[in-house]
Amino acid sequence: MTLTTNRREKATLSPATISTLRSCLDSQTSGANPSIAGISYCAVDRNGDFVFSHCSGTIGLGIPRPVTLDTVYWLASCTKLITGIACMQLAEQGKILLDDVDFVEGLSSELRDVKVLVERENGSFELVPKERGITMRMLLTHTSGFGYAFDSAKLRKWAGPVGLDDFGSKDECLYRPLLHQPGTAFEYGVGVDWAGVLVERVTNMSLEQYCQEYIFKPIGIKNISFSPNSDMKSRLAYMHQRESSGTLRLSDHLYRAPLLQGSTAEATEGFCMGGCGCFGTITEYCQIIAAILNDGTSPKTHAQILRPETITEMFTDQIPNLPRYVNEYSDSAKPWLANPCGGPPIHNSNGNVEDDKTEGWGLTFSLSHTTSPIGRAASSASWEGLPNIFWFADRENGVGGIIAAQILPYGDSKVLQCSAEIEKLIYSELKKRVDPAP
Repeated sequence: MTLTTNRREKATLSPATISTLRSCLDSQTSGANPSIAGISYCAVDRNGDFVFSHCSGTIGLGIPRPVTLDTVYWLASCTKLITGIACMQLAEQGKILLDDVDFVEGLSSELRDVKVLVERENGSFELVPKERGITMRMLLTHTSGFGYAFDSAKLRKWAGPVGLDDFGSKDECLYRPLLHQPGTAFEYGVGVDWAGVLVERVTNMSLEQYCQEYIFKPIGIKNISFSPNSDMKSRLAYMHQRESSGTLRLSDHLYRAPLLQGSTAEATEGFCMGGCGCFGTITEYCQIIAAILNDGTSPKTHAQILRPETITEMFTDQIPNLPRYVNEYSDSAKPWLANPCGGPPIHNSNGNVEDDKTEGWGLTFSLSHTTSPIGRAASSASWEGLPNIFWFADRENGVGGIIAAQILPYGDSKVLQCSAEIEKLIYSELKKRVDPAP
């Protein structure tokens, strides 16, 4: 099945389907005690045209300001795709070498000297030397050995009693031990933050400056930034916490440093976290997705940000020897930030869960190995942000999208359910348009 058979064809939805999709979002934000305060969804095709977009609710629980397409979200780990594009642009130019240890160590004595954290049987910790060097490809594929304290019980235990803030200062984010020997395991962590630092050292530009000049401006993006200005901050959505009872409450923002910088038109740049530091609107993020769907060229501005062969490389499974099992349970070291969870269960035709199903990893995002029950093709890309933001890009079918809330912990069932329902309806309608009933 290919949903977009003509690259200039608009994948429009029927008014009835659009009404149903809007109702799906509105049902979550309605009433005196809404399940979600505010939520936005945007789907785009490879022409850069919106298949569907809708915002529902308010920017914060009890805050009488509606969510709009101009609302600014903390994009969190959706930033990784942006940093990956920057790295691959420089790789195309020969300025970044993906598999050269000497290249990385020549730019970073910190990555040369970092050690591996080992926990002994008696509960003590020891830092041991690396057995091999770290490459840029390892940083982009989470195989360098770095982890997150919210994800790793071992790292959190090692950091106690003071703890370790994954979204704090530059030193706290970057300077931590490895959890595995490089190249031996997939461990989600701060590797892409380090990749962003290397981009800065290669270019002598901040990651903000680089992305504005070579990614955002060429494809017409004005509202994505590591350093949001006063106008963007005035449109910022509030952060929320989901209690164990299921109720929602307002909470302080988790990633505060960029929001406390200067309030002038041009905010003062601080540490640009390449792994989770961007703020922005979902409509403009969709233009990044559209460029990926269109083989690296913006369908609206016609600016090429990556070559087609580079997009193909990014969509190639980089860790076939380290498969990620979809149904594998994943614990949480900080359950107020991330729910213990696994991927969405994959069922066979008999309704039984298939425990052997895996996903791969491209260059900064997950890659599906099978066609999903919803309709995403095998080899589709997807990833997410901690406050329940989820994006996908299906190159085979020429469609992608993003759903955004600002709720902790990650893995919110209400957002996930809403996302699945909307995506299923979109795929169902678009399939009918290319595979009409006889």
